[in-house]
Amino acid sequence: MVKDLVVWGVLGTAGINDKVVPAMHRATNCRIKGIASRTPEKAREAATRYGVPVAYDSYEALLADPEIDAVYIPLPNHLHMEWTIKSVEAGKHVLCEKPIGLDVGQAERLIAARDRTGRCIQEGFMVRTHPQWLKVRALIEDGVIGELRAVSGTFTYYNTDPGNIRNQKEFGGGGLLDIGCYPITTSRFTIGREPRRVVALIERDPVFKVDRLGSVLMDFDGVQASFLYSTQIHNYQRMQFHGTKGRIEVEIPFNAPNDRPTRLLVSENSAAGDTERWLELPVCDQYGVAAEVFSEAILNKRPAAVSLEDTLSNMRVIDAISRSAQSGSWETI
Repeated sequence: MVKDLVVWGVLGTAGINDKVVPAMHRATNCRIKGIASRTPEKAREAATRYGVPVAYDSYEALLADPEIDAVYIPLPNHLHMEWTIKSVEAGKHVLCEKPIGLDVGQAERLIAARDRTGRCIQEGFMVRTHPQWLKVRALIEDGVIGELRAVSGTFTYYNTDPGNIRNQKEFGGGGLLDIGCYPITTSRFTIGREPRRVVALIERDPVFKVDRLGSVLMDFDGVQASFLYSTQIHNYQRMQFHGTKGRIEVEIPFNAPNDRPTRLLVSENSAAGDTERWLELPVCDQYGVAAEVFSEAILNKRPAAVSLEDTLSNMRVIDAISRSAQSGSWETI
């Protein structure tokens, strides 16, 4: 009999599960069997809260369950590579929260693990399968705004909690890995090629030592893409794509709502003058969409929607940005 759903396990009880697990429950080709924690009480509490049948008292116990086909990993950043590799070596497919690795070297190790085991591995950039981003790329490819010349973006929030893992350097904290990665991946996705070089200015928190503010310019040979990110500025996010005949603005590019449509503002030049129109995309849950698309790849033995080679390319840009912030110069990718 042909299998029509993927049995999932959740490796960790992080807060992001509040968004991801309910969305996976609603996905048509997913069934969550269990959730694991290093603390049995946390696993039991999470299983009850999310309506998951099994609470595993260790990550190893979940990975040893032969009924689990795939795992979702919401662990702290510094544990992503380790447990992704352990999971595929246990025969499981993996959808892991971003960043799936902390640098280029870790991304290369993940590619080697995928090739060695034959399991699917995907970094959890849920935006990459969201319909609004597929629409943005289609509009640009169709020439709706003419020739794309520039991309600009902002992603910020305010968090000075010393206990928050995003402010803990030893756990892979900092703004670039947490949110700066989003304008990078969406710029690459929509432009359709890789940047040649980058230059960046980054400020670090004097106490936490993590990057809290950054301004980046990426040179795509004909398209200039710039973005601002910060973990200590009032909440804001936006992406804009500027062409010779128009502009596209993504209203809520990264934390897309699951209870109302997302919107794109399209400005176009015409014989009658400039016009503006809002395009609405149907309501969807980007976490559920990502889980369904990944499960479909597993069931149909197809490559993941966001390949590890793409992850490696994104990490090369991130590493170059870090180098530029230290050197004060342009850095090649």
